[in-house]
Amino acid sequence: MRITSINNQLVKDTTKLHQKKHRDKTGLFLVEGYHLYEEALKSGEIETVFTTDETITGDNVITVTPQVLEKLSQIKTPQAVLSVCKKVYKRELSDKVLILQEVQDPGNLGTLMRSALAFGFKTIVLDNTVDIYNDKVLRSTQGAIFKMNIIESNTNDFMEKYTDYTYYGTEMFGSDLLTVFKPSKVAIILGNEGSGLSQETLENTAQNITIKMQETESLNVGVAGSIIMHYFNS
Repeated sequence: MRITSINNQLVKDTTKLHQKKHRDKTGLFLVEGYHLYEEALKSGEIETVFTTDETITGDNVITVTPQVLEKLSQIKTPQAVLSVCKKVYKRELSDKVLILQEVQDPGNLGTLMRSALAFGFKTIVLDNTVDIYNDKVLRSTQGAIFKMNIIESNTNDFMEKYTDYTYYGTEMFGSDLLTVFKPSKVAIILGNEGSGLSQETLENTAQNITIKMQETESLNVGVAGSIIMHYFNS
């Protein structure tokens, strides 16, 4: 199949997936570029591929003109392939869980996802956090989303349901430094870039930890979360 018109109905419908409400309605999302296409292909989550690269073939591959690809893309200079993928739904809980409460910056979420995958936190719980299928998040994750268990849940509801985890909150000016105690099932909870974790969450954790620092008051939540996850992986 080949599409040459930007007014094609499939092109119009696919372009709508740049909006969260249409991603939620259809259960589909877009990834752009060769690397994310390859990662999606490995995961088996691809529904349709739009490409100007005629070496990419398959029953679900649609060849398009550069003008059509530009219409579909949100990148100023798009790569030659754009994939429509099925959302990643709940899989088995991992022994290490990362909970994100109201994290709003797409770059921070992307960084945390890549670090979570690297350090064994293969389940991420999203509590009122920036949409994980946002194109900026997806580009920064470099395909990590296809290897993770993604759950949307209120933090405190998750804690009440899964009582076999040891929950660690994080505080900017807390007094508890990282300790040597490392339980077999652990959940790290990170909060909003400006306000941190809710008081209710802080009161329900086993321990609220902080990172010892010199000559600076705070770290970016992506950096801080990565340090903490690395600690629990070492």
